[in-house]
Amino acid sequence: MHSKMKIRTLVSMALAALSMALLSAAPPATAQAPARMVGTITAINGTTLTVKTDADGEHQVEVPATAPIKRVAPGQKDLSTAESIPFAGLATGDRVLVKLDAAAAGATPQALQIVAIKQTDVALKQQKEREDWQRRGVGGLVKSVDAQSGAIVLSSGFGATAKTVTVHTTKATILKRYAPASVRFDAAQPAPIDAIHAGDQLRARGTKNADGTEIDAEEVVSGTFRNISGTISSLDATASTFVVKDLTTKKQVTIHITADAQMRQLPETMARMLAARLKGTANGTSAPAAARPAGGQWSSQGSGQAGGSGGSSDPQQMLNRLPAIQLADLKKGDAVMLVSTDGTTDVTGITLLAGVEPLLEAPAASQNLLNNWSMGSGAAEAAAQ
Repeated sequence: MHSKMKIRTLVSMALAALSMALLSAAPPATAQAPARMVGTITAINGTTLTVKTDADGEHQVEVPATAPIKRVAPGQKDLSTAESIPFAGLATGDRVLVKLDAAAAGATPQALQIVAIKQTDVALKQQKEREDWQRRGVGGLVKSVDAQSGAIVLSSGFGATAKTVTVHTTKATILKRYAPASVRFDAAQPAPIDAIHAGDQLRARGTKNADGTEIDAEEVVSGTFRNISGTISSLDATASTFVVKDLTTKKQVTIHITADAQMRQLPETMARMLAARLKGTANGTSAPAAARPAGGQWSSQGSGQAGGSGGSSDPQQMLNRLPAIQLADLKKGDAVMLVSTDGTTDVTGITLLAGVEPLLEAPAASQNLLNNWSMGSGAAEAAAQ
């Protein structure tokens, strides 16, 4: 979810920088800059592009033979080393900045110039970013914030993997925060450190010490989110929503599911095994021996759905291997646990786990598990990620 968001943000920033350079190089007689589009090519028909813009949906643009087309690498800030390509060099999935010809007549806008980034280059950049967040990133729940010193203390992991991490920030650290009711990383806005509060989820990337208990952060993203556990009382597939009665507040909450939401199904056997471990963790003891697989590892073997054959001592990794599900796979009466945007009666789901009836017997420990999963899973590497 959020690695893709991160890449869209980086690409948009690069294209925006290019746009500013192009506009500043325009002839002095141009009183008003021409309109532009920034987005992704979704279709090519003849010499007409369909571009899904970052701002307001899909638009068509005609590309005359006179319009120069340049290709740049992700992050490139100018056109000095850009490669000129033919129209045939464009492909669906490419990111583009399209300068529009304000003087062109006709119902369909015409391109004056196009700057493109190949989809494969974006994917490669995305992979490198994801790997860097995995290697150099930490995530967890905020315990305390010292705005004066720039130190943020996190609670990361749970059970045997739980530890306290101190995130050190400086004036050079990029601090961002999710917009209200949003899970889009590209909508995150710069925010001061005093906007971060205890209980927030936070993800940081930078240089860690040897045992991972401290990190000098280059980038921090945080947000206030909500934990919800309960049973689905109704679904509306058309609106991509369902309603849950929150076990904590005893109130009905409408959950909106977007394409970015992570949704997993926990097999019953695995749910009972994990619940036993979580109960033991919550009580300060180990899980019963009968609930532990041979060798003491929390294996995904035997479930038939875990997507892996080896054991794992990390429940977060186990959850990542579970099969993804869609809204259509849920039904009335299903028990779910989720992390969502902050809100009282109307929220957007970020991560959701179904098949959790046994886990609801240890709700506090279970939510701690889900918090750490939503922060550290592959779809959240770059944001709260």
